Amino acid sequence: MAKPKTSDAVTFSTYQGEKQLAELVKLIDKDLSEPYSIFTYRYFLYNWPQLSILARVQGKLVGVIICRQEPLGATPEETGDDGLEAHDDPKRRWRGYIAMLAVEKEFRHRGIGSQLAQKAIERMRDDGCEEVMLETEIANKGAIRLYENLGFVRDERLVKYYLNGGDAFRLKLWLQ
Repeated sequence: MAKPKTSDAVTFSTYQGEKQLAELVKLIDKDLSEPYSIFTYRYFLYNWPQLSILARVQGKLVGVIICRQEPLGATPEETGDDGLEAHDDPKRRWRGYIAMLAVEKEFRHRGIGSQLAQKAIERMRDDGCEEVMLETEIANKGAIRLYENLGFVRDERLVKYYLNGGDAFRLKLWLQ
């Protein structure tokens, strides 16, 4: 494949539905070390489509970010509350979570991943999230650099977090 031209415009759009699922899965499965089931994708995409953003160059999907919101202070597993109910509760505090971010290899180092993350973070901020968190493999220096450049800090090391036995850093960004 030819090297992309810097003049190729990147367009961003919000996930629109099931018709986009196959191309999303193909891109993410190629780039991320964790194997996700179709049910995992649907969980995020169905519940938080506004936090799933696609990047395209000349119509081709070249990047995607998939996120969610959850109650702040405890995980949904701990509370039994997935954050889908009572979203209008004014006392509820929220955290954003970046689940997946992938950019086609030949389109990296053009700021697409950073732009996807910034757009998702802005949507989470606008929706009342106080912080954003994620996990990334310790060996993924590019991802760590991207997130730290956006203001994320290393919060915790998670030993053998991934199925491949790799450790992860939990990264956090405080929005308020």
